[in-house]
Amino acid sequence: MFLTTLLPTLLTIAISAIGGGLATFVGIPAGWLMGGAVAVTVAAMIGVPIALPGWLRDVTFVLIGMSMGASVAPDSLTLISSWPVSLVALALELVLIITLTGWMLAKVFKLDAGTAYLSSFPGHLSFVLGIAAAGVGNPHQIVIIQVIRILMLTICVPIGAVFLPIDHFAPAVTTEFLSVWQLLALAAGCVAVGLVFIRLKVPAGLVLGAMAAATVAKLGGLYVEAVPTPLVTATFICTGALIGSRFVGITRAEFLTAAKGGLIATLMTVAIVTLMAYGVSLLVDMPFGQIWLGLAPGALEGMGALGIALGYDTAFIAAHHVIRLLLLSFAIPAVALLLRRREAATIARQ
Repeated sequence: MFLTTLLPTLLTIAISAIGGGLATFVGIPAGWLMGGAVAVTVAAMIGVPIALPGWLRDVTFVLIGMSMGASVAPDSLTLISSWPVSLVALALELVLIITLTGWMLAKVFKLDAGTAYLSSFPGHLSFVLGIAAAGVGNPHQIVIIQVIRILMLTICVPIGAVFLPIDHFAPAVTTEFLSVWQLLALAAGCVAVGLVFIRLKVPAGLVLGAMAAATVAKLGGLYVEAVPTPLVTATFICTGALIGSRFVGITRAEFLTAAKGGLIATLMTVAIVTLMAYGVSLLVDMPFGQIWLGLAPGALEGMGALGIALGYDTAFIAAHHVIRLLLLSFAIPAVALLLRRREAATIARQ
């Protein structure tokens, strides 16, 4: 039993590492993350036994949060005064994404209203699938469209950093790194706070809890050193494997059925986010790419890792994703309730 679990896990990590190494070799930003995600996705779709056990997924979440917190610059919170502009843009963007992509999936691809609108929510996948399991929409189609969104975001951002005239920065060069004992102490604190966040039902509790612990410790002066480069690389490899492993169990027929709608919905979402980010960039003094990652429609762990790789302010990115998840926590059940009422009204008229 142990070997049947261990071997697919090792294979998954190896595929992610090879894909990430190749992407890094050809000079793609965030190559370890993007290359790993694409490689594992392709492997899962062609039937390679891909597996990422729950404990390794949780370790990855903690590592992402810890790396994001350790990357926060001491003066990053001085930019808070400019955040209201981007937060207003975030709220407006969510309304546009849900309304326009939901309408498109229902009208063009003839999905039922529940499937169309639950597929359009930019994030909070576990919550969305919980609503779907209660009888709203088709869970299989929803998960395919949502996973396509996450994968495309992970791929599009580094490609955009290469070909578009936007600012991106190499991570700060550091010569001092956390020791083994410092890492263990920091990791223990990150796990403890992450478990508290989970107990409090905070969305993405392990990631956000770990980041909160690492950020408070750094801003409080408990450490100034950086996370060792090999550990950051390992975090990217595991994150790529995590993203790609979400395609496990999805047959090619199911994928093709929902792929077109998922691709168009994602392109519409990316276009809306890009326009919003551009508008915000005209009003605040902040890199366009950083604003885009903050407004990005989902995948906190992926966008956080990309923020680290591209040298952006992870405090800004994480704060906006937290607000997005909170807004969705209210929007998802509200939309589900409206869909149920509309369905009941339609049945009554018949």
